Amino acid sequence: MSDPLLWALLGFALTTSCTPGPNNAMLTASGANFGFRRAIPHMLGVMLGFPIMVLAIGVGLGAVFAALPWLHGILKYAGAAYLLYLAWRVANAGRSEGPNDAKPIGFLDAAGFQWVNPKAWIMAVGALAAYTDPAANAWQEAGRVSAAFLLSGLVSCTAWCGFGVAIGRFLKTDRALRAFNVAMALALVASLIPVFLI
Repeated sequence: MSDPLLWALLGFALTTSCTPGPNNAMLTASGANFGFRRAIPHMLGVMLGFPIMVLAIGVGLGAVFAALPWLHGILKYAGAAYLLYLAWRVANAGRSEGPNDAKPIGFLDAAGFQWVNPKAWIMAVGALAAYTDPAANAWQEAGRVSAAFLLSGLVSCTAWCGFGVAIGRFLKTDRALRAFNVAMALALVASLIPVFLI
């Protein structure tokens, strides 16, 4: 991969990682509800889960989905159902006062969500199609794209969670926090609209 292509890839990864989407809405809500430290497993799940997915698609999993297109429909509906579940969790999150209270989304949930996140699939397939050389080593090419998303994920996840922490400081009442959580949950649900229009 030439240097200009590498810089273009990094620009694409950073731009797509930082734009609003399901991950960023959930990270903002986690930061606002639980604080930065308690949201770290959620951030790590996104930061590591997505690059692992990109690597898997780049080295051959994408061919499986191309050969079995009906899996796309299953993925689409499973992803929508899981996103609705996560939206429900966000809407019902609240201030944590004790060990039995609401908990932030954990590492495995966040990493697993990447596989059913429509925006993640669009980003992964788009980057692999545009920024890899099919004649080159698939592992190296997919590894570069994956590394670009690892770096951009670090920036994006930290920024969106930090943004949520800042917002959380203004949500002094339970009513204000509840309104914020419902707004974030509705943003997650709204992110499904383009998926079913395609």
